[in-house]
Amino acid sequence: MSTETPNTPMETQAAETPAPRRRARTKPVSIDSLFKTIIKNYDIPSRQDIEKLSAQIDRLEKLIRQTSGRGYAASAKDKGDRSEMTASGTVLKVIKNSRNGADFAKIQAKTGFEDKKLRNIIFRLNKIGRIKRKTRGVYIAA
Repeated sequence: MSTETPNTPMETQAAETPAPRRRARTKPVSIDSLFKTIIKNYDIPSRQDIEKLSAQIDRLEKLIRQTSGRGYAASAKDKGDRSEMTASGTVLKVIKNSRNGADFAKIQAKTGFEDKKLRNIIFRLNKIGRIKRKTRGVYIAA
């Protein structure tokens, strides 16, 4: 008989499997490169993209102002002219031009507005203090 001891199953298995390989060293991934990759893959605009778009919008607004001649904001002079063109401005002008006040029928005849519209305008002008009620149905400028 031989003096050799029989191999246990663990020993035979260990002898057959190769030794584990060492992993090759890789560079650590930086957070910046990770963010850049995510931004690129998901089409998220960067700060530079937003600044470019903002510059383009500014140029377009400038061109619009040049072509329209007035721009977005109206000057104080334009606002004064424009307020007389509104329905409230028209009613206020009629009331100011009458010496002893204007009654509802006179205002309606001069402006041509319907009853409901005229009542709403008079209510609003009275509420903001531009006109006062002299008597029932007669209005004077404040």
